Amino acid sequence: MCGRYTIAAGPGFIAEWFQVDGPVPEYEPSFNVTPDSDVPVITRPAPDGRTCSLMRWGLIPHWAEEPKTCYSLINAKAETLAEKPVWRGPFRHRRCLVPATGFYEWQKTESGKQPWYIRPATDPLFAFAGLWDYWEGDRLINSFAIITVPANPAVAKLHDRMPAILEPGDYDRWLDPAQTEPYALQDLLAPLPPERLEMYPVSRRVNNPRHDGPDLIRPVGPPE
Repeated sequence: MCGRYTIAAGPGFIAEWFQVDGPVPEYEPSFNVTPDSDVPVITRPAPDGRTCSLMRWGLIPHWAEEPKTCYSLINAKAETLAEKPVWRGPFRHRRCLVPATGFYEWQKTESGKQPWYIRPATDPLFAFAGLWDYWEGDRLINSFAIITVPANPAVAKLHDRMPAILEPGDYDRWLDPAQTEPYALQDLLAPLPPERLEMYPVSRRVNNPRHDGPDLIRPVGPPE
């Protein structure tokens, strides 16, 4: 799964990297993004042009009676997107890019869970494959989930799943509003190979959602 990630890049970098049309809303870069956070998400509502808006992490289905946390879903398994009702509509019509600079995973050890920081070895910014939905009641809430895939051999030492990271050349295909056949996109949802990732243990301070800052991604020792 993916329960914490980082988006240390500012709005200008996101606009340039993802070729966003129009302004990117202001937000606070974070080294400890947690569920229920409002973070930048990129969509393509028209055939041409990408837009960026802030969405809540934890997808609330549009049919939910209330926008409670118990309804929200932070991850979506790639293998179930075309079948499960909660994912079927968003997979066809509301796909998105979730900008990130890295993510965390935890390793079980005798002394407790040890957090690891994982990021692409070369790219300073990348995108998770995501799905979004809207909830309309007394207010409009746009929210999203990060798609996960079976972990590659390196990440599998920590957890059996990892977030789906899209190749930049596949962004347009993933966002294409004309593409409503879900099985045509399944090939994009694959684990990034181990040699494409950098991963190392970091401070357990990241376990506390109130902690933030670049010290959270500093290595604390040599990888095992």
